Amino acid sequence: MAAGEHKVMDEGTWAIETKGLTKSFSGHRVLRGIDIRVARGESVVIFGPNGAGKTTLIKILATIMNPTSGVFLVNGLSARDSAEAIRRSIGVITHQTYLYGTLTAHENLEFYCRLYDVPDPEDRIEELAALVGLASRLHDRVGTFSRGMQQRLSIARALLHHPSVMLLDEPETGLDQQAVMILRDALRAVTGQRPSIVLTTHNLERGLELSDRLLILAQGKIAYERPTRAIDLAGLREAYCECTGVRL
Repeated sequence: MAAGEHKVMDEGTWAIETKGLTKSFSGHRVLRGIDIRVARGESVVIFGPNGAGKTTLIKILATIMNPTSGVFLVNGLSARDSAEAIRRSIGVITHQTYLYGTLTAHENLEFYCRLYDVPDPEDRIEELAALVGLASRLHDRVGTFSRGMQQRLSIARALLHHPSVMLLDEPETGLDQQAVMILRDALRAVTGQRPSIVLTTHNLERGLELSDRLLILAQGKIAYERPTRAIDLAGLREAYCECTGVRL
């Protein structure tokens, strides 16, 4: 599939759709007309060097940041009219954990359960604490956790409400090896429920492993797009170098 091409699908199929999305900061354009469609249940990875616009794009899709121009829809909803509904349908994992250091792990997850009206919250908290390896630390203050442990808890936080869309911005950055393995297991578990996933990463091999389709973002534009089944790691490295001028 060439850059900019998409399969023709029935209206309402897209979990995420952007049209002409741009973002500028003090006159500097970071995103330059992004057109993306992510099907329901599809996993898409976005590669690109620092400064390409990956984090900005994730923040816009998460309704954390407004675009300068263009539109985007999540599950057919516009952020302009339905930002709250969008937030309730997505799970977000970024460098920021969105956790409260003065509260225990349990109190953090309990707070988000109330925020998202999660049924049977105690069962869900125990289930996810076990998944991320923190069952024995549930009643310890998050401020006492290592960075890796806080990231593990943020994975649990993002999965609490069974989101239909997962947005992950370089989630492996700063994680220890055990936490990376936990994240991979968590994503595999989530993938079994068929949400849509948008993942940014510098790790080409990991991105190929976790996605159905890949994009390369360079200088604020989509420079390359392929189904992951149509390219191997060596081919991806070559394409990445051609698009970005960086060899990985």
